[in-house]
Amino acid sequence: MDSKQHIAIFTTASLPWMTGTAVNPLFRVAYLTKGREFKVTLVIPWLSPKDQELVYPNKIILKSPSEQEAYVRQWLGERTGFVCDFSIKFYPGKFSRDKRSILVVGDITEIIPDEEADIAVLEEPEHLTWYHHGNRWKTKFRLVVGIVHTNYLEYVRREKNGRLQAFLLKYINNWVIDIYCHKVIRLSAAIQDLPRSIICNVHGVNPKFLEIGKRKNEHQQNGDQAFSKGAYYIGKMAWSKGYKELLKLLHDHQKELTGLEVDLYGNGEDSDQVQEAAKKLELDVRVHPGHDHADPLFHE
Repeated sequence: MDSKQHIAIFTTASLPWMTGTAVNPLFRVAYLTKGREFKVTLVIPWLSPKDQELVYPNKIILKSPSEQEAYVRQWLGERTGFVCDFSIKFYPGKFSRDKRSILVVGDITEIIPDEEADIAVLEEPEHLTWYHHGNRWKTKFRLVVGIVHTNYLEYVRREKNGRLQAFLLKYINNWVIDIYCHKVIRLSAAIQDLPRSIICNVHGVNPKFLEIGKRKNEHQQNGDQAFSKGAYYIGKMAWSKGYKELLKLLHDHQKELTGLEVDLYGNGEDSDQVQEAAKKLELDVRVHPGHDHADPLFHE
């Protein structure tokens, strides 16, 4: 094509909410624009100040979309080290307390002009289309690729009447994804099988991790101890992120694991309860605030 193809990446969350669907699509946009082969637009939710209070950490309140855009670009620039040439557009979102998720308000396909509707990447396509009405994604865009991040069935199973809800949700997810996506990428085999789907880690690996790995390898080659500490677990501090299962395993196998040290890192609504549960163990399990995956804290 004479002109650049346009890629519109729609996602279900945005910084300052530090969640996977805010961070990973942002890096995807950055590296797609680095080669300057594509014109890329990132489409993210704008929340009312009332909803921001429920979602964003440290009581951050952003007064306007332009202020949020500046926040996002500064954060990304500090971590990539290069200027990212992409545009950011916002759709109206509403935070659902019971689902702990941001839901779409209105027809967000209209955000991209028809003449630029080449490729749409839907981060969490089932989530973006549960309540979709208006233009059909596959009619509006020449190619629609869904990237499935979350095992929603597992979350739903934890709720009241969870098995029935999960059964229904499985068929709803299949239905909406079949209607709206040409191709589906699942990040993990733990996620339900979906029409026209493959399993692939399209996030890639942050170069920072490769640099850390090379340094550790050099230590090992020199005969030094590369890893001097025990185990750590990092994730949003909510029971649904696996803390309950982890702490139960540690509790059930305390005798076999004598001497094991475990550090838990994360922020979230269940931090206090996780801390209390960890204190009841005979093992040395410490609870800390969240940190970046590449933080020097974790190198050992």
